[in-house]
Amino acid sequence: MKIYTKKGDDGSTGLFYGGRVSKSGSGPEAYGTVDEAVSALGVARSQATEPLASAILALQRQLFVVAAELATGAENRAKLEPEVSLVTVEMVEALEPLIDEIVERVGMPTEFIVPGGSPVAAALDAARTVVRRAERRAVAHSESGAMAGSYVVPYLNRLADLVYMLARSAEGEWISSKENG
Repeated sequence: MKIYTKKGDDGSTGLFYGGRVSKSGSGPEAYGTVDEAVSALGVARSQATEPLASAILALQRQLFVVAAELATGAENRAKLEPEVSLVTVEMVEALEPLIDEIVERVGMPTEFIVPGGSPVAAALDAARTVVRRAERRAVAHSESGAMAGSYVVPYLNRLADLVYMLARSAEGEWISSKENG
């Protein structure tokens, strides 16, 4: 088996559960951007220590669920499995206490944040911007009618908030370690 199939040489790509669409379509744009977000979070994870590294890995894995849903044609949505290939309301709601815990611990920023307060925070801020772009692409795909009843957009919205607060937390920990070390 080879990594290249040549099937996409015509500008099309295969969907999860079958079918082909243009690579420039709203679905490939959305799940391609989710793939970028997974990679951007990987850059952050490569610089993080525990427990942040494990938390980022869990988010990367959840983004595979998001991508699977986005890569499925409307005619095959019934085949999706909750929390395996279908984003659930529980996945969205599970992010909220994580955000709340960080806000309680580090507080809400009181001014605009200029990314770069620490290497991990800068990587997380870059990843957040990719998650926000994925959210915009998912909105466009949703508007095409391909994702009736989907929780992808709320999930990506909440995830961007979480990644923002993870960056604030990482900045605070880095500043604290510099002051104490």
